[in-house]
Amino acid sequence: MKEKINRFFFGILYVIILWLCTSYSFLTFKLLFGLIAIISLYEIYKMRKNKSKLFPIIFVLIPFVIIQMFNLNDNTNENYDPSIILFMFILVWTFDSFAYVFGVNFGKNKIMPSISPKKSWEGFFGGLVCTVIIAHIITKNIDVNKVYIMVVSIITPFTASLGDFIISYYKRAAKVKDSGKIIPGHGGILDRMDAFIITIPVFYILINLL
Repeated sequence: MKEKINRFFFGILYVIILWLCTSYSFLTFKLLFGLIAIISLYEIYKMRKNKSKLFPIIFVLIPFVIIQMFNLNDNTNENYDPSIILFMFILVWTFDSFAYVFGVNFGKNKIMPSISPKKSWEGFFGGLVCTVIIAHIITKNIDVNKVYIMVVSIITPFTASLGDFIISYYKRAAKVKDSGKIIPGHGGILDRMDAFIITIPVFYILINLL
């Protein structure tokens, strides 16, 4: 019971901090993701004890470099517009939440049980459908190309799942359940950021293509 309460409370707190720091100013956005990057790099470094570290570190570092490159209206506090980043948050959190709900209630067919035993196809497709629906509901409140909305709402579940599986692989290799203990009930920062590892670079590529 205590673990569930901790998971709920600190999960909400994590979302609030991420949302407020990202939406407040470009400076708080940069500082937040700079701190998250440092902690994430420390966690992956620790998990790779006595193992090759170069590729895992580069893999974790790249999205945090790319997210600083997003064109958020010239990246100045006066013109700062974090809409695209917040939109990405909504899509990833929507997918994660509904994939969990559908997986717990209907999940029977596991995707990769040897790496992430709780992830199911039922959860994945339930999360995908809900992500597409939510993306279209909020379309009117965000200044983004409609084709972009459709494409990213379909792609995000795949990128989020891929990032999750890769970090889960590193955790399995390190024989640990969580990447760290910084967030009670959730584990480490990488446990909460894994879905963004692939999603951030893909978002950046799509922004510059569509």
